[in-house]
Amino acid sequence: MPGSLYETSNLERGGNNRKKKIEEFSRSSREKLVQSKNKMFSKFTSILQHAVEALAPSLPLQEDFVYHWKAITHYYIETSDDKAPVTDTNIPSHLEQMLDILTQEEAERESGETGPCMEYLLHHKILETLYTLGKADCPPGMKQQVLTFYTKLLAHIRQPLLPHINVHRPVQKLIRLCGEVLAAPTENEEIQFLCIVCAKLKQDPYLVNFFLENKSKRLENQSLAGTDGGKESALAPDTGQSPADEHAEEAQAAAAGPASSTNNYNLVTSLLNLTKSPDGRIVVKACEGLMLLVSLPEPAAAKCLTENTELCHLLTDRLVSFYKALPQSMDPLDIETVESVNWGLDVYNLKEDAAIFTGKRALISFLSWLDYCDQLIKEAQKSAAVVMAKAVKERFFMAVMEPRLMQTSEVGILTSTALLNRIIRQVTSDALLQEMVYFLLGEATEPETPAKTAQNQLRHRLIEHCDHLSDEISIMTLRLFEHLIQKPNQHILHSLVLRSLEERNYLENKPQEEREPVENGQPHDAVDLEEDPLFADDLSPDSRLASEWISSSPPQSPEHSKADGKTEVHKIVNSFLCLVPDEAKSSYHVEGTGYDTYLRDAHRQFRDYCGICQRWDWRGHPKPLEKCNLDSPFFEGHFLKVLFDRMGRILDQPYDVNLQVTAVLSKLSLLPHPHLHEYLLDPYINLAPGCRSLFSVIVRVVGDLMLRIQRIPDFTPKLLLVRKRLLGLEPEGITVDHGTLLEGVIVLEEFCKELAAIAFVKFHAAASSSP
Repeated sequence: MPGSLYETSNLERGGNNRKKKIEEFSRSSREKLVQSKNKMFSKFTSILQHAVEALAPSLPLQEDFVYHWKAITHYYIETSDDKAPVTDTNIPSHLEQMLDILTQEEAERESGETGPCMEYLLHHKILETLYTLGKADCPPGMKQQVLTFYTKLLAHIRQPLLPHINVHRPVQKLIRLCGEVLAAPTENEEIQFLCIVCAKLKQDPYLVNFFLENKSKRLENQSLAGTDGGKESALAPDTGQSPADEHAEEAQAAAAGPASSTNNYNLVTSLLNLTKSPDGRIVVKACEGLMLLVSLPEPAAAKCLTENTELCHLLTDRLVSFYKALPQSMDPLDIETVESVNWGLDVYNLKEDAAIFTGKRALISFLSWLDYCDQLIKEAQKSAAVVMAKAVKERFFMAVMEPRLMQTSEVGILTSTALLNRIIRQVTSDALLQEMVYFLLGEATEPETPAKTAQNQLRHRLIEHCDHLSDEISIMTLRLFEHLIQKPNQHILHSLVLRSLEERNYLENKPQEEREPVENGQPHDAVDLEEDPLFADDLSPDSRLASEWISSSPPQSPEHSKADGKTEVHKIVNSFLCLVPDEAKSSYHVEGTGYDTYLRDAHRQFRDYCGICQRWDWRGHPKPLEKCNLDSPFFEGHFLKVLFDRMGRILDQPYDVNLQVTAVLSKLSLLPHPHLHEYLLDPYINLAPGCRSLFSVIVRVVGDLMLRIQRIPDFTPKLLLVRKRLLGLEPEGITVDHGTLLEGVIVLEEFCKELAAIAFVKFHAAASSSP
């Protein structure tokens, strides 16, 4: 009966399996019951101990401190079960009591005096022992307890502990254990410990020299320890030196060691590791710790930070990855208007961000990290700041941004230019701004020539984009330069405009007797704008208002007379106010568009510019003509050439383009540099043959306008209607003929009023500051 035998054996095997399972279940149940009893007994013991300590008469602090330390060491001698977590023991309670005793002892003593409990901790190398136990993580969770003890000890004790060799040496060793494993259960304690060390170094920066570890010396010590075969005791660590020898070695390390290029900055390395944590709070705390370290003034630490750590790579690699995560095409308006971002504070909602515009989360992440890089460089020690800024220039601007800006795709150009504009607005640190300017404009300082404009390809391409076929690209690039010239960096203005005006060779170089007869600053055959009926003073309300302002200005001093080349301000103001003929003016038909509004704005902006430029070595008066090389050919520079070309086409360009061109020119006119003021704001200078100034460009535009007005029926009513529509006073209706021309006339009129206001404000400021 083979079949029945087979069934019988199966039944037996099934019975045996069930029996084994029952035995295993009962065994595991017994183990769990024993563990539960042990936990209950441990907790009961802990409660009983606290009760006994509360009822027993208080011991002297030192005896109490020694008792708690002995209780911890006895645990390792008496306990064989090293797998029970530390929370099931009395170790956390004893460590807490030791901290309380040390805090109490310090509070009862005079400031700076070391008590017997602290002396015991230092002499018996308790911190070394705790480090060893924490490194072994015995019992499990001990590393967490040791980190907490170190953190609280450094935070609560007011007297300086880090100068002691038996403190900073174990602290240095414990630092090496931090950040070894990403997302470790001790991450929170690790970052708290590292940050309190950084805070202590910030209080006493010289102590950082103890934390610059010499790599070669450390390897040598490790090999010696290995050949001796000695095993470090967990309960009585020994460095193999007498305290005197150890102090002498540390003094040597502090004095000579940091200068070595082989120093290891473990504190920075551990913080850098923790910046890769998946927990955002840990990342922010690690970044804060790095911010404290880079600001330390010690040159050795700054050198070690930039040469022997991965800090520069972290900054640039993360910046590059965030930038590359951005969409290839983004609306410039979204880039420009997204809320300002402070690193570490960007709270976001993925669904809401995606609903607003695609890529908003990626953009905020990029701008947030850019803000951190900027702030870090701003706070850093000077030499470290320069190195970090150069790294950002080479690994981000040149390697990643330049190819995007040089591409031929209009969509790509627009997006990358808008992002660059946002970066320019956000950067505030001097070192990073300097490197960014060198990236954009180059480092050349000699006067420009037409043949050399294309030497720096990126600079040339950006300036050419101001006159691009795409109006959107032109507007965005002009806006970029408008923000750039407002940054507090002297090289920007020197590179774009001032180096071309340095020799004042835009002026006519002829002896006085050889010049054509001049009247009111112009040749006899030139049109005198003040006598031309089209520019009559008495017909313009704006001119009368200007006269009221001028009459209230201080009397002219000899320094501001024609004798030293400065034309009377009222002539300059009236020259600009009268440039546009009355039949082409429309502002006096609409309230709130008068000249006085520009005066208030010009005064505020000029004051701001003076605040920026006051630290630069700009002369107060133009360079004397006898020292100028007037024979060299004049070239206004690539930037001014493009702006003047654009200004010359103001009647044929879109309204938004005209607004941006005039905005850039007005910003340049506000600058308190005598050559720039003379070239842009003095209508009466004698220009060299073939040269043009801002005033001469506008005169040509007005001449063209006079001819075109004659061919447009009902010009004035149409002009007024267009102005009201631009101001929102009239609803949009039937398209007006010659709309672009009419909008250009309105921009031209407003720009002339703005230039007149700037000229007056600058004169008034100069007259007020004269002795």
